[in-house]
Amino acid sequence: MQPVSYARATDVTSAIATVSADPESAFLAGGTTEVDLLRQDVVRPKRLVDINALPLTEIEDLPGGGLRIGALARMSDVAEAPGVVERFPVISQALVLGASAQLRHMASMGGNLLQRVRCSYFRDIASPCNKRVPGTGCSALEGINRGHAVLGTSDHCIATHPSDLAVALMALDAVVHTDGPSGHRAIGIDDFFLLPGDTPHIEHPLQHGELVVSIEVPPTPVARRSLYLKVRDRESYEFALASVAVALRVEGGRVGEVRLALGGVATKPWRARQAERELLGQPAERASFARAAAAEMAAAVPRGMNAFKVELAQRAMVRALEQATRMGGAA
Repeated sequence: MQPVSYARATDVTSAIATVSADPESAFLAGGTTEVDLLRQDVVRPKRLVDINALPLTEIEDLPGGGLRIGALARMSDVAEAPGVVERFPVISQALVLGASAQLRHMASMGGNLLQRVRCSYFRDIASPCNKRVPGTGCSALEGINRGHAVLGTSDHCIATHPSDLAVALMALDAVVHTDGPSGHRAIGIDDFFLLPGDTPHIEHPLQHGELVVSIEVPPTPVARRSLYLKVRDRESYEFALASVAVALRVEGGRVGEVRLALGGVATKPWRARQAERELLGQPAERASFARAAAAEMAAAVPRGMNAFKVELAQRAMVRALEQATRMGGAA
């Protein structure tokens, strides 16, 4: 680990100016993953700018039923906020299932969205990795890839996106707000996460020095009947092999509205739009759910050890939809 200098920012403008002026600097919030990457020599900033004193911790209920969450709000606070628990339970559940209580008290919402992949080859500086060193190759393609992605992959990267929170936000069409050298931007959650393509080292459409300041969740009445299902190797805090965020409204025994997103199986939080299209107007029953899940996973590209994820994701979708139906999705 190379020596790193630290600076402490007290306002958003100075934080952005400090990082923007130095291409070898980076923001530091909760540090729950950044510090590990520094110790492993995976990332090598020469300067870290501590932003924990910035006034970005609010959790605000918006007119109409929406929600604005400051980027530095701690995961634990958001998971317990009444407006989140009542109107967006899928967010609360994803946060609780995403990390231990200790980590939830430290980790920030913005940091959760920006966390790096858990691919062992990315974190092993002796292994070729296009995400860490562009052009060196992807060791996971022919290596140990049981936990890797089957959707949104390319010949350059198959690393799975690790965030549970991001899956819930994807289902709810959240918007990420940033401030940076070029001013303020509002970025739709689907555009905030980039597919690897031939540039897997570029994970977000952010300029150097651009800071996530808040996350906005639009009014989503169907989200009151939402849930997050996570399938993993063990019940303790492990990353998902497959996960599902679902919000469902049933009218007259048929699907009237559905939001569906997947985690653990794709290179970014995956909005299951094909499944959503297949489900609308169909009977809210297992057969319809299974057909929609199969349609969504038809584009999967399994590799070696992760072929089981195709069926696992389908079963998880069916199970989540059945649970959403039973929890009061019927109108």
